[in-house]
Amino acid sequence: MNLKNSVKPISYIKTHASRIVQELAETGGSYIITQNGKAKAVLQDLQSWEETRESLALLKILALSTKKLETNDFRSLDDAFSSLENRLSSKK
Repeated sequence: MNLKNSVKPISYIKTHASRIVQELAETGGSYIITQNGKAKAVLQDLQSWEETRESLALLKILALSTKKLETNDFRSLDDAFSSLENRLSSKK
C-alpha cells in the first residue's frame, strides 16, 4: 500500500472499519487518519505495532549503552560476573 492510498479521512475509517481491520491484519499495512484535512493518527495492524515497539526498545537500549560508553560509566566483564556470582552465592 503506497502512502497516497493509505491516507483516509476519519469518516472513511468509520464507514469501512471492519474491512480495514481485516485488510490490515492480512497485509500488515497502515492508514494515516485525517480529521478536518489534517493528519491526526495512524492505524496499523497489531503485529506491525508490536514489531515497532520492540525495535524502539532495542534502539533505546543501544542509545543508553552508547551514552554509558561515552561517559565511561560501565564495568568490566570480569567485575560484572564477579558481582553476579557474589549475589547468587549469598542467596543460597
